[in-house]
Amino acid sequence: MNYQEALDWIHGKLKFGIKPGLERMAWMLEELGNPQKNLAAVHVVGTNGKGSVTSYLQHIFSSAGYEVGTFTSPYIVDFRERISLNGQMISETDFLDLVERVRPVVERLSVETDLEPATEFEVITVLMFEYFGHMHPVDIAIIEAGMGGLYDSTNVFKALAVVCPSIGLDHQNVLGQTYAEIAAQKVGVLKEHVPFIFATEREDVRHVFVNKAHDCDSRLFEFSKDFYAQENENGFDYQGLENLKNVKLSMPGKHQVSNASLAITAALLLKRDYPKVTNDIIRKGLEETHWVGRTELMFPNVMIDGAHNNESVKALVDVMQKYKDKNLHILFAAIDTKPIDSMLELLSQLSDVDVTTFVYHNSLPLEKYPSNYHKVANWKEWIDKINLNSQEDFYLITGSLYFISQVRPVLLSRQEN
Repeated sequence: MNYQEALDWIHGKLKFGIKPGLERMAWMLEELGNPQKNLAAVHVVGTNGKGSVTSYLQHIFSSAGYEVGTFTSPYIVDFRERISLNGQMISETDFLDLVERVRPVVERLSVETDLEPATEFEVITVLMFEYFGHMHPVDIAIIEAGMGGLYDSTNVFKALAVVCPSIGLDHQNVLGQTYAEIAAQKVGVLKEHVPFIFATEREDVRHVFVNKAHDCDSRLFEFSKDFYAQENENGFDYQGLENLKNVKLSMPGKHQVSNASLAITAALLLKRDYPKVTNDIIRKGLEETHWVGRTELMFPNVMIDGAHNNESVKALVDVMQKYKDKNLHILFAAIDTKPIDSMLELLSQLSDVDVTTFVYHNSLPLEKYPSNYHKVANWKEWIDKINLNSQEDFYLITGSLYFISQVRPVLLSRQEN
């Protein structure tokens, strides 16, 4: 089997859709000798900010000299990004060896049991556990949950800590219609005596979290209550388990100050077991963190950002205030399960918005966008017209991360030229 054949085998599981439940995961992992039981790992759940928190923690622990595994989704450039070591995606050789180990178990699942075939996300998650648990053991793994929590494929291990940067209205067809219902799904990963670190401004969400933590006898750490961030001209000051002055971030926005504060709290909590994590190392890790496809400046006047729901669009609008003196051009594309109207209304606070579509199985077709937005049939032509030398113009390309993953290589090719 070559690399493309391995990818085709995994993507072939997409036809089995999304099937909440952990029975299939439990069976496959048992057959592999339960690699997840070998892991020391942080579990990152929530609606927005999971990728940023995961990246902050990876940079902190890698900077301290630890071997760090990360599991993230979706990927932006290469599928192998989803399983990474110290920020570098798994090698093709390791990936092929991994698939060869796991594939027979996956194929036996529906033959030897009454269970349905494994989904694509379940297969990827099993690959990750086998890699970090058996093939390439790590000092610590940072595991980003997929869609939910309670029934998410990642919810098969006991974490060192659980971190939740936000709760928003997303994937409501699966997770529930209200903030409280979604919060209950996300915090469903919490196990007994595992600390829970979170940020929310909603009392209904806080109530769910407090009750679950009480049931699990877990310590709670709430942003702006148990730890704080005060922005200043040099970055921000963190107050919590310890105090850190003048913390600098490369990623812009108030939401990143919150995300970074959660990561600091998690790192400080784990210092006893990871003594090489010093306050200076935490500062260094945070300052060096970049996250592909999230408020990423591809050129001085071109930003891409995977703002794919109302909450992440609001955060993006906040970031864009620093460019409000520019002539702003916005291109947007989303998938058909998102609140398109409200996302576009939020972006329209900044400037007129052009909408487009892209090649993906559930990208929103051009004709389904509201009629009052200018429709771009070919997004590559829009990008070709970007004036990279303009001091007056600023270009923002946003929406689905699947869209951003197609846009980014096109912009990279312009960098190379």
